[in-house]
Amino acid sequence: MSARLAVCVAALVATGSLAAQAKPTPPKPKPAPAARPPAPAAAPARAAAAPARPDSAKADTTRKADSTGTPVLVREVFSYEGGGRDPFLSLLRSGDIRPLLSDLRLVGIYYDGRYPARSVAVLRDVTNSKIYRVKPGEIIGRLKTTTIRPREIVFTVQEFGFERQESLQLAKQEVTP
Repeated sequence: MSARLAVCVAALVATGSLAAQAKPTPPKPKPAPAARPPAPAAAPARAAAAPARPDSAKADTTRKADSTGTPVLVREVFSYEGGGRDPFLSLLRSGDIRPLLSDLRLVGIYYDGRYPARSVAVLRDVTNSKIYRVKPGEIIGRLKTTTIRPREIVFTVQEFGFERQESLQLAKQEVTP
């Protein structure tokens, strides 16, 4: 029985010191020691079985009795308002993608041999019949007009951070005699 009592006392001392660490409380003045009645004959046996405790352990047990409240846990809460984009939506808008090079047909070229920078190419989008008139250096969607020659136009296509060059040529017309 005395071993069980010693284990209970040790558990109370341990929980009292943990509670004191979890939630510090200001020290309260100690009450004046009261006169104790004389101990019964069985008390010396209990005192011998219990381990000797320093004065700090006694103070912890009195703190345990004072701090009966449970420790309060505080969590950080994050909230993100507005501005977030849907990761499944394309970063390219449909206007940035169109027209595709495969959708364009070269209708005509007005080539200036003296000043090639003044040359104009006429393109038609077959999907919506829109007409584009471009000069060297102009950009249509992801296509940049690089050069205009008498029978072809050269584009620089910018896709996914890479550039490549593509060209469109005028369809050859048959000459009737």
